[in-house]
Amino acid sequence: MQITNVIHFKNLKGDIFGGITAAVIALPMALAFGVASGAGPEAGLYGAVLVGFFAALFGGTPTLISEPTGPMTVIMTSVIATMVARYPENPDYGLSLAFGVVILAGIFQIAFGVLRLGQYVTLMPYTVISGFMTGIGVILVILQIAPFLGQATPKGGVLGVLGNMPNLIGNISPPELVLGAITIAILFLTPRQWKRIVPPQLLALVAGTVLSLILFPSLDIRRIGEISAGLPVLRIPSFPLADLKVMVVNGAVLGMLGCIDALLTSVVADSLTRVEHDSNKELVGQGIGNIVSGLFGGLAGAGATMGTVVNIQSGGRTALSGLVRASILLVVVVWAAPLTQDIPMAVLAGIALKVGIDIIDWGFLKRAHNISWKATFIMYGVITLTVLVDLMVAVGVGIFVANILTIDSLSKLRSKDVKAITDADDTIVLDPEEKVLLQAAQGKLLLFHLSGPMIFGVAKAIAREHNLAHNYQVMVFDLTDVPLLGVTSSLAIENAIEEAIDNNRTVFVVGASGKTLQRLKKLGLLDRLSPNQFQTHRLEALKQSLAIIQAQFPPVTPDSHVLEGGETLDPVPQPPATV
Repeated sequence: MQITNVIHFKNLKGDIFGGITAAVIALPMALAFGVASGAGPEAGLYGAVLVGFFAALFGGTPTLISEPTGPMTVIMTSVIATMVARYPENPDYGLSLAFGVVILAGIFQIAFGVLRLGQYVTLMPYTVISGFMTGIGVILVILQIAPFLGQATPKGGVLGVLGNMPNLIGNISPPELVLGAITIAILFLTPRQWKRIVPPQLLALVAGTVLSLILFPSLDIRRIGEISAGLPVLRIPSFPLADLKVMVVNGAVLGMLGCIDALLTSVVADSLTRVEHDSNKELVGQGIGNIVSGLFGGLAGAGATMGTVVNIQSGGRTALSGLVRASILLVVVVWAAPLTQDIPMAVLAGIALKVGIDIIDWGFLKRAHNISWKATFIMYGVITLTVLVDLMVAVGVGIFVANILTIDSLSKLRSKDVKAITDADDTIVLDPEEKVLLQAAQGKLLLFHLSGPMIFGVAKAIAREHNLAHNYQVMVFDLTDVPLLGVTSSLAIENAIEEAIDNNRTVFVVGASGKTLQRLKKLGLLDRLSPNQFQTHRLEALKQSLAIIQAQFPPVTPDSHVLEGGETLDPVPQPPATV
């Protein structure tokens, strides 16, 4: 793959067509998300224009289409509700603080990009990603129930809607329910060949609006209302000290979710175009887009999977397609906004509800219990916490539990590579001469063989194996096959060595090199052991160990030094018995 985000005109026709198609899809989605968030349809349009334009201009994924998305809208809904609730006497001021949160989210995203953290943002277990994405989808569906039934959304978010379900069901507006149901039917049942001509979202928007004017001309149906045409107005951000902590926390949540949402979509774009994106540059572009959007009263946005895929399938290959899309939407905002005033709220609720259903990870929900009960537990736990508690709590708890379970599995696997023997059994692969040396030691030589990465979970196995041995006189730590020695495991080795030294036992360390040797050096073990006690080869360490043992304990049998084939061992120099 190659990395590129250069705007050029070699693919002009494809980029223009891709931008136009993406704009057609973006219009109903922007209106729906703006209304769903509580900021109004114009906030959704401004977000689609500004985030889309600046993310395309400065981002690192050529074909990425950025705009308000389902996950970002769910968080924005919570942010707006929180900030407005802090100033019930002045909701416009609370709304301006919510746009300040969008600016903070953009600042966080730029910081993540500058610090080159892009490649780490999506390094989390799929069970957690699936869980919180599904939870966000569930939230979006629940929040659309009230407008879908023809009523205002109760306060209190998800819990408020669930608590008011009897009232919502008891006061259904049949005409708006019919319009919502027609919208859902169009979105689900539009034939595939029709989708190539007109996006189902736009078809549902137009059909629902026309039907509402024909079938229910005299009924008081909740509609969008007039949207002021013209360019967005600059809003000077306000960050009062009393609200700064809440704003920063919400900004961090919104920014992090935007990073995850955008980079996951960038991966999808990579797979379709075979052009590798620049994660860090993309985060900077997303951050700039969100800062500008917040300054002009637009919703926060991120990479939109649906718009990106449609853009690519329609021929878009460079950032020019994203700029074309944003320009077309700007024309709509400036000159065609009044045409949207008759759109029923129930139709927009149906569009947003369908988005929520699509966000839910149905494929993994169906298979998780067959793959792993641990994965199922983590996923449903994250879903529950996302819907009923908080997104950041859900992600934090999910990652913590997933990592603990992973570390436990790795520790059990790596613990099998911690082996301590005093005789020539088959646990460790030894050559014939090493076997004879170990047998000749008569149980007085303890050979510790470690292999593979020694992560902190292996420390317990090292301590356990060491504690099982009591009668040895010389201990050989074989680290030849250890590419990585973690701090906790190195401390466990240090404890075993120090205990041996304190009990007047001799210790040899074999095969320690590179970072492993440096780790032991930083622990100070090089000062406690003589250079002769650090050996490159295990055979030489075993020879010296046997010489020490024979100096203290006479051989039990006269032929204990005889090797296979009748060859005898050469006399071995005898170093001091203890250190």
